[in-house]
Amino acid sequence: MRVGFVGLGNIGLPMARALLRAGHELTVHDVSEEKVAACVSEGARAGDDFAGCEVVCLAVPDDAAVEQVLAGLADETVVLVHSTILPATARRFGPNVLDAPVSGGPDRALSGELTVMVGGDADVVERARPVLDALGTDVRHVGPSGAGAAVKLANQLMMFSALAGVHEALEFAGAYDVDPQTVLDAVASSTGDSWVARNWGFFDDVSRAYDEGGTPVRMRPWSKDLWDVVAAARDAEVDVPVAALLSQVLAARVEAHAHE
Repeated sequence: MRVGFVGLGNIGLPMARALLRAGHELTVHDVSEEKVAACVSEGARAGDDFAGCEVVCLAVPDDAAVEQVLAGLADETVVLVHSTILPATARRFGPNVLDAPVSGGPDRALSGELTVMVGGDADVVERARPVLDALGTDVRHVGPSGAGAAVKLANQLMMFSALAGVHEALEFAGAYDVDPQTVLDAVASSTGDSWVARNWGFFDDVSRAYDEGGTPVRMRPWSKDLWDVVAAARDAEVDVPVAALLSQVLAARVEAHAHE
């Protein structure tokens, strides 16, 4: 398929490369000429005219950036919004726009093995199926517009709750002269096991990648996504005290650990 891709950041660039490897005809756009050139070297075309594209993928920083790109696209274009946005924002878009956030990290993005949580019209999902299947091995249509965004934010809250817990647990055990790896090894076969514990160091690597790309801390998932959870919960009149606390304290802890 002829596909457009906007946003070649930490997750967007490997996603674009996965689409190229799957044989799609790709047009890419990003503010970084270096990242555009990396895709062009693998067969993509550089440009911001997506008139001939059957599907356009967006992996831009936030709701405002998504809306800015959408304003320049034709209404009939099928758009996959991979950015983590508010469910209320996704509900404002037309029927051909699917909220399709992803989870799995850059390595899984490059190999086309992401989890993709799709909200929107089922017929439009099928129109975009070749692209979705090239990006993920677990593509889930989770409901109407906004549902994909809601599931992604729910995932983020679960993940960052675990991340905060592991940080505190390792600091606590360290106060009793226990090495962090000893704790992680013991937990691996215990009830405290989690994806975060089994992939300890993942967020250190992601933080350093954001440093290299110049992404401000407030736009990194452990800050932005938690604030999005709080905002979306307020819209839905749902109490999220854990998310509220984490939105205040987690980012500083993640960044400090990454730079130790």
